[in-house]
Amino acid sequence: MKQPEIKTALIDTKNIMTKSNTPLGGYSVNPYVGCPHACKYCYASFMKRFTGHTEEWGTFMDVKTWPKIKNPRKYEGQKVIIGTVTDGYNPLEETYGNTRRILEELKESGADITICTKSDLVLRDLDLLREIDRHNRLTVSWSVNTLDETFKDDMDAAVSIERRLAAMKQVYDAGIRTICFISPVFPGLTDIEAIFERARNQCDLIWLENLNLRGGFKKTIMDYIAEKHPDLIPQYDEIYNKKNRSYFAALEKKAEEMALNNGCRFVDNETPYERAPKGHPTIVNYFYHEEVKGSNNTGRRNRKVSQITSD
Repeated sequence: MKQPEIKTALIDTKNIMTKSNTPLGGYSVNPYVGCPHACKYCYASFMKRFTGHTEEWGTFMDVKTWPKIKNPRKYEGQKVIIGTVTDGYNPLEETYGNTRRILEELKESGADITICTKSDLVLRDLDLLREIDRHNRLTVSWSVNTLDETFKDDMDAAVSIERRLAAMKQVYDAGIRTICFISPVFPGLTDIEAIFERARNQCDLIWLENLNLRGGFKKTIMDYIAEKHPDLIPQYDEIYNKKNRSYFAALEKKAEEMALNNGCRFVDNETPYERAPKGHPTIVNYFYHEEVKGSNNTGRRNRKVSQITSD
């Protein structure tokens, strides 16, 4: 996918740190509003309801300014996730440097910092990341839900999968904990075993999250499947229209077996901090976000008894 032309604006915010409702809990940091990756499945497109933007998602980005964090030690021991509804290392970060700024402000906070990205621009800040890792818990996560570059290009305008994996390896080799975030898992298209084999020697964690379809992008994805993979339409109809969760229930079991067969830990809605032995990353089950939302990464989840769930 070609990166669209981006309309930018500067906006003031009183506080760059906001309480997070992600499964990890803690605080969210989003140095930008919007994202030029323009992912067709992006749940963050809901932000338009609050920002007043009428432009198509992926064609605008607001660059935040904020008062300097005066007491970074306030976040000591707290989880801080950078990039929950944007990518802090999107291409415009090269110009504006907001993500590097927040990292500088938090570098001696003692926080548990996780950076979520689809970019290799993170390598620009490798010196800073090493410094942060000496004073904080630091993790860098890359979203990789396919090894098929054609499918990737159909879905987003971010850098190639190979560039993401190469960046992951470089950060991992620098001694910094890394995550391969297999998200979203597209039924019938995402091969979690192939991605595991490709990334296992350069990550400490494998996160798994299913594709949720809601709002305007549900039709976008269903139309895409109908056009490019019509053989999968019955399966997608079962999952996303008839609310049948058996596909992902079976995939959970498959992931647990994959962990067992490869000497890896398998945990449910819990991200342990320790470094994993090389080649044996911990596999973390985050399937069904609605069951783990608000659980603060405790390992607890509000499991559905039925095989039917909402999307």
